[in-house]
Amino acid sequence: MKKKWVFVLLTLAALLSGCSNNAPINEHSQGIWDHYFVYPMSKLLLMLGSGFGGNYGLAIIAVTLIVRFALLPLMLKQFKASLAMQKLRPEMQKLQEKYKGKDMETQQKLQQEMMQLYQKHGVNPMSGCLPALIQMPIFMALYYAIRRTEEITTHSFLWVELGHRDPYFILPVLAAVTTFISMKLSPSMTEQQMPQMAMMMYIMPIMIFMGASSVPSALSLYWVVGGCFSIIQSLILRMQLKSVKGVENEQVS
Repeated sequence: MKKKWVFVLLTLAALLSGCSNNAPINEHSQGIWDHYFVYPMSKLLLMLGSGFGGNYGLAIIAVTLIVRFALLPLMLKQFKASLAMQKLRPEMQKLQEKYKGKDMETQQKLQQEMMQLYQKHGVNPMSGCLPALIQMPIFMALYYAIRRTEEITTHSFLWVELGHRDPYFILPVLAAVTTFISMKLSPSMTEQQMPQMAMMMYIMPIMIFMGASSVPSALSLYWVVGGCFSIIQSLILRMQLKSVKGVENEQVS
């Protein structure tokens, strides 16, 4: 999990440093990134904004919800993989006990048997990375579409201008808080992982706050809405997890 978030943040930094074109975006913009990612996102925001009476804040909220609902199948797959991993926990612990050595050869044998265990039960431990990786180009396209579309940059929504930072830091704080709550409620986090993830649950919100404080408010709004969606999603999945465990306990008894 830690490696996943580090990889995501490094990818974000690389993309931010590599895509520095600030020219207005339109149908004549050249290049694969501009033509197939930034311009379609800009066009989608303008279309949705016109449908909401010129309110581009609502357009960004709509895009966020569209992305989140589109990723739901992957999130459910991740949830099922997490359940499968929890069921494999006793067997994984036996392997860890069997290969206690810290030398390279012992660790390689442990990894090999772990992979065989995953393959035997059809579990993909890396499935949790996919939703985060898919969101990266979407997030970056949104970032540059906002910066390079004048109608969105100059639009006021609530107390902020979408193309400028939140002067009161309300959205960055909300983005950090919703990130913390969603990570805390994540049903994919087992009791064994809680101590390992405790530090990350505090580091990630701080990094989100710092990021949201330095980007246009439109992106902070995207983070806040996405965080609220994740909280609701986690609560629903936790309820399903409890019901599944309840059924399993009844069957055992």
